[in-house]
Amino acid sequence: MLTIELAGEEVRLLRERALFWPRQRTLFIADTHFGKAATFQSHGIPIPTGNTATDLARLAALLAATQAEELVILGDFWHAARGRSAETVALLAAWRAGCAEVSIRLIRGNHDRAAGDPPPEWNIACENPGAAAEPFTLAHEPLDQAGGYVLAGHLHPAIRLAESCGGGMRSPCFWVTPRMCVLPAFGGFTGAKCVTAVEGDRLFAIGPDEVVEVRTVTANHRPSRRKSTPQKT
Repeated sequence: MLTIELAGEEVRLLRERALFWPRQRTLFIADTHFGKAATFQSHGIPIPTGNTATDLARLAALLAATQAEELVILGDFWHAARGRSAETVALLAAWRAGCAEVSIRLIRGNHDRAAGDPPPEWNIACENPGAAAEPFTLAHEPLDQAGGYVLAGHLHPAIRLAESCGGGMRSPCFWVTPRMCVLPAFGGFTGAKCVTAVEGDRLFAIGPDEVVEVRTVTANHRPSRRKSTPQKT
């Protein structure tokens, strides 16, 4: 892990593609996309099973290692309504029962709006973007708005390393700007897109064993810094 400061708070960037806030014992992840393989399979696309089980095992281990008391999912809990197969739902229900003592908040993402909220018996508080965890504002899509420092997902950010060697290697990353931090996608069966850093931004690449700050990158995407008004949940 790598410790940095955001909005005056010490946070830890974890190689498991998560952010931990020690003072509040809160773990943040984004873009789990549970049921994505099942969604593809429902369309007749031959995708191997096991992605959801693997991601849930990673998440359970991460909650245990950090001893987090709260988990915040920054959008796209589900991939699609068709991915809510009986097998996927059973796996998630068993995982939730195994961490029943952990409070969970879901900030709805664009996929969640179509797929629907998790079942109420899972005790996951579902909120719209703009919810607060002071000094942070919680979102899915990166946004500019009055209020706290924004924590978001949606972009599945990555950076390309060793470009001078030809082609380079793409790595998931945390994208930290003066006004927001965009988390990498937590789900193992998700894509990633290289992002553009501008002056004042910081990029933290996720390697096999550690998170490292990278100061020179070649990239091809820029975030949508749109304005958004908090909505009532």
